[in-house]
Amino acid sequence: MFFDPVYLMFILPGFLLALWASFTTKSTFEEFSQVAARSGLTGAQAAARLLADAGIYDVRIEPTNGFLSDHYDPTAKTLRLSESVYSSNSLAAIGVACHEAGHAIQHATGYSALEMRSALVPAVNLASPAAYIFILLGFFLQSAGLFYLGIIFFGATVLFALVTLPVEYDASARAKRLMVHAGIVTESEAASAGKVLNAAFMTYVASAVTALLTLLYYLYRAGVFSRRD
Repeated sequence: MFFDPVYLMFILPGFLLALWASFTTKSTFEEFSQVAARSGLTGAQAAARLLADAGIYDVRIEPTNGFLSDHYDPTAKTLRLSESVYSSNSLAAIGVACHEAGHAIQHATGYSALEMRSALVPAVNLASPAAYIFILLGFFLQSAGLFYLGIIFFGATVLFALVTLPVEYDASARAKRLMVHAGIVTESEAASAGKVLNAAFMTYVASAVTALLTLLYYLYRAGVFSRRD
């Protein structure tokens, strides 16, 4: 086994972007975790009001463990909020909770990008580990066919990361707009809560950039970018 310095050249921009996005998300969340919303609503209550304002009453809201582990499970129609979001009345908690409620609204309204991402999940769960297996086998066995097969499988991971971007952006846009409409926060408070969502969105951008750069590295090693006479 050896370390390829060319890989570092490809992946470094994505790695640095990911570090910056992670730091910004945590620091912004901590900053606005100290600012209570005037409404006094907790994250769970804010999500419930946002859903009710959208006419959605069949989504469960429950607490879950982990820092910023918040997510919406479309198969169970359950919105799971981390402990720092579920019971907190901070602008940071409300912003995150309403973002996840935005995913539930996407699901209820048949948002196409969310449906595409959900459809890709089973394929990505299989393709992601298979990609590395075939790439390693192709490298050690000097088999171009196996290496290219691994690249194709990895392409599914890249596609998933790219499709995730509009899904996350739209959920945040809905949250920023609807949390004011539902009377959860004022417009000025929504701007502050939105800073948390903007920072969190950059983590998805960093993930997509890293996946894309990794794909480009594999293509480079496969000789796709080699000059031909």
